[in-house]
Amino acid sequence: MKEINWSQFWSTFKKTYSIYLVLLALFIVCSFANPNFLSVNNLTNISTQLAVTTILAFGQTLLIISGMLDLSQGSVLALSGVFAVSAYKATGSFTVAIITGIVTGIVCNLINAVMISTFKTPPFIATLAMLTMARGVALLFTKGQNILQLGDFTVLGQGSIGFVPIPVLFLIVFAVITWYILRHTRFGRSLFAVGGNEEAAVASGINVHRVKYTAFIINGIFVGMAGILFMSRVNAGLPNGAINYEFTALTAAIIGGTSFSGGIGSAGGTLAGAFIVGFLDNIMNLTNVDSYMQQIIRGAIIALAVIYDIRSKNRRTKSTLGRIEDKSIRKKGKGITPSHKG
Repeated sequence: MKEINWSQFWSTFKKTYSIYLVLLALFIVCSFANPNFLSVNNLTNISTQLAVTTILAFGQTLLIISGMLDLSQGSVLALSGVFAVSAYKATGSFTVAIITGIVTGIVCNLINAVMISTFKTPPFIATLAMLTMARGVALLFTKGQNILQLGDFTVLGQGSIGFVPIPVLFLIVFAVITWYILRHTRFGRSLFAVGGNEEAAVASGINVHRVKYTAFIINGIFVGMAGILFMSRVNAGLPNGAINYEFTALTAAIIGGTSFSGGIGSAGGTLAGAFIVGFLDNIMNLTNVDSYMQQIIRGAIIALAVIYDIRSKNRRTKSTLGRIEDKSIRKKGKGITPSHKG
């Protein structure tokens, strides 16, 4: 019988399941901190409110794994949403509205892809530029005014199928899509390869440009749909809506174990990270924590998550170098032949 290497087992277990243990521990603490936390209405509200930012977080996860990111998500969401709302008011068709919102998200993200992949602009700069442009277009299109009286358009953001809110159903669908892409597709494996080492990915025959363009197109679909759900839930087309949502999405992805250095991440981890953020926000509201203090806590969480990511990367690097060195020593040892004196 093979002896279990408990050190290796614990290391693997911690790397795979630690985020879920943190989520479970937080859930238990929150349930004791305020009795209202466990109410069905409260948990339903948390899930509904998280739907939009978590869908954005899945898009961020795909991009960050491949070594990129998107700071324009909130602005593109707003632009996609107001275009979708306008299309619905003009036609009365959910289909036209959804297609309009998604196409808007794709077009904006294709521009990001062109700047980043073709013109080699750093993702931070390219998407920061799109953040400003998309918000400007949304404000110009609406002349800075909110679009009101959406009618049945609110069904997508406020309706339910049975006892499950429609936004939560969309959240589940996008979670499954992200999981499937990362775990069961060649494109998903290419994302990890490009983010882990782009030069090695090129050498292995991966079309890096195609991978980056596809990642941004998928992100555009996610952002476009998130914009539709957001405007439907608030019952208005808000050109100034969803400000800083991209940072909430980034926080969820990073807390969920997606590495800022690329090559590491999972759909399940991002979902858990989103709920950790949601539970923290909810319990702080239930316990009447000062709003300014809430901002400080959120900032501290982001800083701790990034520090943990950097330390984890350094440990992985040292471990890899150590294994390479051990192999080198063993090979040298095998190459030495004993000498005999005559």
